[in-house]
Amino acid sequence: MMRRIEGGCHCGNIRFEFELPEPDGAIAVRACGCSFCQKHGGVYTSHPAGKLAARIADVSETERYRFGTATADFHICRACGVVPFVTSEIDGALYAVVNVNSFEGDDELESSPSDFDGETVDSRLVRRQRNWIPEVTIETVAG
Repeated sequence: MMRRIEGGCHCGNIRFEFELPEPDGAIAVRACGCSFCQKHGGVYTSHPAGKLAARIADVSETERYRFGTATADFHICRACGVVPFVTSEIDGALYAVVNVNSFEGDDELESSPSDFDGETVDSRLVRRQRNWIPEVTIETVAG
């Protein structure tokens, strides 16, 4: 049985549906310890059997931000400043995590801090392939 969670940015320009197998308890989330995520309150979840379907109404009102190892794209809405999800392209496949702060109506979450300082790029990409959402589609409507 799959659970579907809807979310998006504050203004609605970026919307998503995240499907994951129904968890036994709370959804595990990770509070990233990097300076960018700390400054914007990024708290993420994913599932290796999950699916993410995102829709961007006006792509000209979005921006992708990369920093550090330049291996992940933070999808930012320019209109409201929210980062609903992050993607990473690995070996030609797109993986993602979703920001639980952009969920709508889902409060069964269990947070734990995460620190990836000192992690090599190779081990970071392997971890993402193992843990991030492997089925990702991003539809753009206008812009």
